[in-house]
Amino acid sequence: MNKKIIIVASVIILTIIIYQFFLKKEEIDYEVLRVERGNVVQTISETGQVQKGEAINLSFKNSGEIERIYVKVDQEVSKGATLAKLDIGQLSIQLSESRSVLSSAQSEFQKLLSGVSQEEINKYQTAVSNKEITLETENQDLKDAAEDAINSLEDAYLGSYNAKISVDDTQRTYFTKNDQESITVASEQQKIASAVFGIKSYLDKVNTESSQENIDSALSQSRNSLLVISESLRIIRGTFEESTYRNIVPAATKTSLDTHRSNINTSVTDITNAQQVISLAKLAVETAKGNLQAAKDDLALLIAPPRQEDIILYQNKVNQAQAQVDLLNRKIADSYLKSPVKGKIIEIKKEPGELAQATGQDIVIVMLSDAPFEIKVDVYEEDITKVEQEDEVEIILVAFLDKVFSGKVILINPAEKVVDGVVYYEVVIAFEETPENLRPGMTADLVIKTDSRENVLIIPEEAIQKKEEKNIVQVFKDGQTEEREIQIGLVGSDDMVEVISGLEEGEQIIVE
Repeated sequence: MNKKIIIVASVIILTIIIYQFFLKKEEIDYEVLRVERGNVVQTISETGQVQKGEAINLSFKNSGEIERIYVKVDQEVSKGATLAKLDIGQLSIQLSESRSVLSSAQSEFQKLLSGVSQEEINKYQTAVSNKEITLETENQDLKDAAEDAINSLEDAYLGSYNAKISVDDTQRTYFTKNDQESITVASEQQKIASAVFGIKSYLDKVNTESSQENIDSALSQSRNSLLVISESLRIIRGTFEESTYRNIVPAATKTSLDTHRSNINTSVTDITNAQQVISLAKLAVETAKGNLQAAKDDLALLIAPPRQEDIILYQNKVNQAQAQVDLLNRKIADSYLKSPVKGKIIEIKKEPGELAQATGQDIVIVMLSDAPFEIKVDVYEEDITKVEQEDEVEIILVAFLDKVFSGKVILINPAEKVVDGVVYYEVVIAFEETPENLRPGMTADLVIKTDSRENVLIIPEEAIQKKEEKNIVQVFKDGQTEEREIQIGLVGSDDMVEVISGLEEGEQIIVE
């Protein structure tokens, strides 16, 4: 019985092992999502209270000189009517400049994405061809310089050989004694013979294999040998003027030796010049090679597809330029003081030419709303920076739970309100249409739409990782993942985030 139990238990254990290691699918602990376009909305939820309408103090959002006031006291105005205007001359100039920068950035970005024209490619290919021709010319000049150098070596050998023959003949004819002069001439004669042999061997090596390295070596060593020969000829010529031989060696022999030494010195000069010409030709060849490679690199860079980092860089330039244009447009729009509601002007506190401060307390116009009711709500200091006048508001009244009413922010009180040590700011909201049977004191649940983006690339906030102050996502491509830095914009209240650059529509990202 125990044996059967052991066998059954073994079978069960074996089955579990096979299931765990072979049949059970690996659990996926992440999700792959496709980058898509959508809308991002940022909202603030608050609770306020319906109150009777009060006088509305209106001021500019920007500082500046008041250019014009369009209304008078007791004048009825409609919602959205322009009441006053700041001087926008300087802002208009800045906007024009910013639009030019934006247009340039967009053109550069489009050029990067579209690639270069065939005409520009032809231009760079022509540059490569010209550099190739230049290199061929410089190579030919180096080859010609090498051939001239070989000719100079041959002339040097011929001149040194003739000098040797002349010295040999002179030594046999006039310096056969055992005196000091004969010993000196014999010694210098051996030096000349050795040097001439060396020049011959260098020349033979060049003629066997005329590589540039052999030619350079032959020129250097032959020049040294020629200097030895020239010095030896000078010493031998000096023995001719010793008292014992001054009248023995004939003038013709002396003249012949002087001529040989002069020819040797000329060969030294010719070889030195040949070395310099070759050196300059080599430098020209290396320069031409560098220029050709640079032209090839430029062409390769021109026709290469744009790198992701370049796309991000140029996209960021466009985004920055667009942000500046948007900022200036907002400043210009904010330079017009408009009526937030339908009502009557009851006081004008400024005149054209006066300065208006963007403090919120520098009141320009006071008006009374036609609407009998408004909603006041205290907004926490961390959220108040997101709220602006004209922000849309969804209003749900406890007394009318089956309806959602529309409203707009018409006033943000600049003075803080401290409640239990916490700082709040009062925000006034007007109804688009006043509900029937509305009463003061009613509770209103509010959703203030502080910002939005439409038809933009969006991803879940949880897909973004922070690394060294950078926003990083894991991109799933070809069965592998890669880290990529992205630039983000608006963070929505539904945890969706706007992607400004770094991703393209349709790419897949990993959400762990």
